[in-house]
Amino acid sequence: MTTIYLMRHGQTYFNLWHKIQGWVDSPLTEEGINQAKEMDRYFKENNIHFDKAYASTAERASDTLELATDHQLPYKRLKGLKEEYFGSFEAEDERLNPPVPYGDFFVKYGGESTDQVQKRMLDTMTKIGRENKENENVLVVSHAGAIFNFLVAVGIDIEKVFKIGFTNASVAKIEFKDDQFKLISIINKKADQFEETQI
Repeated sequence: MTTIYLMRHGQTYFNLWHKIQGWVDSPLTEEGINQAKEMDRYFKENNIHFDKAYASTAERASDTLELATDHQLPYKRLKGLKEEYFGSFEAEDERLNPPVPYGDFFVKYGGESTDQVQKRMLDTMTKIGRENKENENVLVVSHAGAIFNFLVAVGIDIEKVFKIGFTNASVAKIEFKDDQFKLISIINKKADQFEETQI
């Protein structure tokens, strides 16, 4: 069994300004930098050591990974871990988003469908799981929409995740065995302390 820590990137300026952020990128805010550093502290305090690491090709994801590992861990950047592509809605105001699930809404504007994102994430996460050995810990940094679509693709009740909360720099702890994914817990920072909520 491989344990995958699937992490959302830290807060960015587009998060702060409520801009639609898919393949378009924006830097981490000071808060986003602190979130990633605090997760590094959490990993160290809980003796969580990573054998491998992967990040989306977006700068906000790779920067988060580097900060969350104190720049000590080599990693691979994978296009398959990118956020959903929103086509001509990229960098526009979040108020223009339709209700979730998006389905095929963004396809007519040059973006991806929900099914495309789910397949891309499932294929990429399965490949990551297969190339790591039993009893290894793996850190993967991606994006909220991509992560939620992956969890839906593997049969997770996403409403439970929403209820717990999955803010910037939150982590989904997942077990991978025999090509199957099992969500174990969600790790969030609330107020001044971290909480690990079992699923």
